Amino acid sequence: MKAIFLVKNGESREAFEMREAEVPVPGKGEVVIKVAVSGLNYADVMARRGLYKEAPPIPCVLGYDVAGTIHAIGPQTPGFKIGQHVAAMTRFGGYAEYVKTQSAAVIALKNELDFGLATSLATQASTAVYCAGFAIRLYNGERVLVHAAAGGVGTLLVQLAKEKGCIVYGSASSKKHGYLKDLGVDFPIDSHTGNPIAEIAKVLGQQKLDVIFDNIGGLSFKKGKELLGPGGRMVCYGAAAQNAGNKSKLQSLRVGLGFGIYSPVGLIVQSQTIAGVNMLRLADHKPEVLREVMTEVSRLAEAGIIRPVLGKTYRYDEIAQAHDFLESRQSVGKVALLW
Repeated sequence: MKAIFLVKNGESREAFEMREAEVPVPGKGEVVIKVAVSGLNYADVMARRGLYKEAPPIPCVLGYDVAGTIHAIGPQTPGFKIGQHVAAMTRFGGYAEYVKTQSAAVIALKNELDFGLATSLATQASTAVYCAGFAIRLYNGERVLVHAAAGGVGTLLVQLAKEKGCIVYGSASSKKHGYLKDLGVDFPIDSHTGNPIAEIAKVLGQQKLDVIFDNIGGLSFKKGKELLGPGGRMVCYGAAAQNAGNKSKLQSLRVGLGFGIYSPVGLIVQSQTIAGVNMLRLADHKPEVLREVMTEVSRLAEAGIIRPVLGKTYRYDEIAQAHDFLESRQSVGKVALLW
């Protein structure tokens, strides 16, 4: 089979190499998927830059989600059949014609659902659903801030918040504000002002936020926390600030220090919650929880509550262009590779 290997950290045009590899064999509780579409996630960009600790040693195959058909089924893996249309979260290996993954991370699809759209129902939808329904709960009328609201996870978080009747503040570049308004964002915030948190504070006035979904980290977390009211919750599911400006280990250190140091006493006094989300770790250590999350993703998709958006597709041999586009932050919704 063909697989796209990451062979070097750095710029996308030098980072990838197409190689032949063995088709994987499923073990107990696993399936092998013939990939029609490989999804891209910002964590892929971080891994290419050498800034994602979860990534395996080079050379490796990146990719956290795919859509396609069941090719092979391992022992003790009920509920699947050969040729079935599925979307799946993968622990790397998704940039290939075939990939192996645990059955708990697989969602059965209706055959008419576009495979490109379906890739959003794996890593991105499971992240959004876990953040907004498992790590915390949302309530009607709450003021919710979604960073990177036009991205794959951000789009789905906005949809989940609006379903709950929340007032949504969404940050993105000003050219994406039309997209945010179409999603239902009540207050689009320009993320390129240099200080979007200050812009949000102006819009809030004397009010406070109830929930913040933050995939940026560093100072964004520290300043955002100041906008949380009593009973507020902040869910952190990324640290995209590591890949801003100076793409180095020093930048990673700056981001880490930017988070600040907090005593739980302040959280207790204000009855606030800070939650961290890493779906790969959840898949590794809590497969039963992941299965419940994926079941909820399927239910919400069937009900039309979450509606995936496919922003742009590339051929598999255009991997460098796809990475550059995603890294440029011009994308909305999902970016995917077609096999």
